[in-house]
Amino acid sequence: MKKTGDADQGKKKIDWAQSLMPVLRQIGEDFSEHEPFSGIVLSATLHVTKETAVLARALHSGGAKVVLTASNPLSTDDDVAAALSSEGIVVRARRGMSEDEYFGAIDFAHSQHPSIVMDDGADSIVRIHETGSGIDGVIGALEETTTGVIRLKALESDHKLRFPVIAVNQANTKRLFDNVYGTGQSTFDGIMRATSMMIAGRCVVVAGHGLVGRGIAMRARGLGARVIVTEVDPVKALEAHMNGYEVLPMNAAARIGDIFITATGNLKVVTTDHIELMKDGAVLANSGHFNVEIDTAGLYAMSSSKKEIRPGLEELRLRDGKRILLLGQGRLVNLVCAEGHPPDVMDMSFANQALCSKYLVEKKPTVLAVFNVPQEIDDEVAKRKLSSLGVRVDKLTAEQEKYLKSWRI
Repeated sequence: MKKTGDADQGKKKIDWAQSLMPVLRQIGEDFSEHEPFSGIVLSATLHVTKETAVLARALHSGGAKVVLTASNPLSTDDDVAAALSSEGIVVRARRGMSEDEYFGAIDFAHSQHPSIVMDDGADSIVRIHETGSGIDGVIGALEETTTGVIRLKALESDHKLRFPVIAVNQANTKRLFDNVYGTGQSTFDGIMRATSMMIAGRCVVVAGHGLVGRGIAMRARGLGARVIVTEVDPVKALEAHMNGYEVLPMNAAARIGDIFITATGNLKVVTTDHIELMKDGAVLANSGHFNVEIDTAGLYAMSSSKKEIRPGLEELRLRDGKRILLLGQGRLVNLVCAEGHPPDVMDMSFANQALCSKYLVEKKPTVLAVFNVPQEIDDEVAKRKLSSLGVRVDKLTAEQEKYLKSWRI
């Protein structure tokens, strides 16, 4: 696949990210010394960003043949891809891939007979189950996202899962930081880069109040926005209310909002019926993994004209003259219109990926299930991160440990 990026510039980006990812850097140094992946082929379907590149470097230094493909057709940083290729990592990704190119790259990775399949959204794991190509040699897989874990739990429920999968997304050192703080910050980074709009004083509607939605709502409020949350889960809706947000159905919120951000993992959260209710100049953005949360096909069909205002920002004019502004074609706004999560938070997410890969090689689990990150790995990542930040914590005394294990007072 043709690489169009500047490898030297990509290397500068990767080196900068690596300087902000001390935990993964330390793990990479350990891998380089002990080479736990010697003879292992690792297929990684991830957003090809500078942060992912630091993970790829760590795995490669540990002896793995890393075959890196994109987990979104629009999230590849081409100069990062070029830099990794120059370092001996096999990259099959570029920004703006067609659907055939996207899945063709994943199929190529599977043709290399991977022992480990690393994924972000489950496209790679689902694809290898559908085609069967290279599946017999897989000892296990890792899934990075909430959406992907949901898909793989469904595969497990249908008794069709053919190898163990570690749900990296469920690690506390991933979901409580990456999902909340990473997505919250990077979502508004993407919106502000694409639109140049002031957030303060505007009404931001956040669809979904899971960990991702909470992070987005928190950042919106911090930027001075009036925040409305829409939900279908009564407990999450109650939590949003107790957190001080206005909670409304989307039909009501559609008439009020200035900026709409979807973060549910479900399809058609914003429909054409909702769009018809929106005010002139309403902004639509998505922070869910797949481009299904906003009915973009319906939006294009109901529009009389379309023009690109600037990269990642399309103005759709409806037949009544109203303008709707769509960001990133309804794909992940933080990666299409910005650079994704900050390296500091991806340090923990990718440290989990790296250590779980080592766990699969050493333990070779045989249970055909989606299971959580081993607690000792989650704890190790937290301890390493605290140490890198210069933060110290207390330790239980022997007496306290004994007390917590007893039913007596």
